[in-house]
Amino acid sequence: MDDHTARSEPLTTWTPDGETAPAITEEAVIAAIATVYDPEIPINIFELGLIYAVEIEGGHVKVEMTLTAPACPSAQELPESVRLAVGTVPGVTEVDVETVWDPPWDQSRMSDEARLALNMF
Repeated sequence: MDDHTARSEPLTTWTPDGETAPAITEEAVIAAIATVYDPEIPINIFELGLIYAVEIEGGHVKVEMTLTAPACPSAQELPESVRLAVGTVPGVTEVDVETVWDPPWDQSRMSDEARLALNMF
């Protein structure tokens, strides 16, 4: 395995103006979000269906997410955890996380893996 296949970070490229920032992919952002777990449920928030949208524009990433309920005890913690996790993706320079309530979250938004883990079939 050479140095290029052993890297986990995206490679930068060179242009006449110098090195470019790594390209941010939706897959990399989702992988970062998937490291955030709801403290009351042992499933990551992406599999729980709490992420509604990911928008990438240059180094700026915007995430729209919801919570399982408006009175969720993690209402302050989870969006901040998402912001910090997405900020670790190479090339990300700014992260905005917006908590939205429409449409409301329900169990149908969960992945099959999350439903299986929680025995909710």
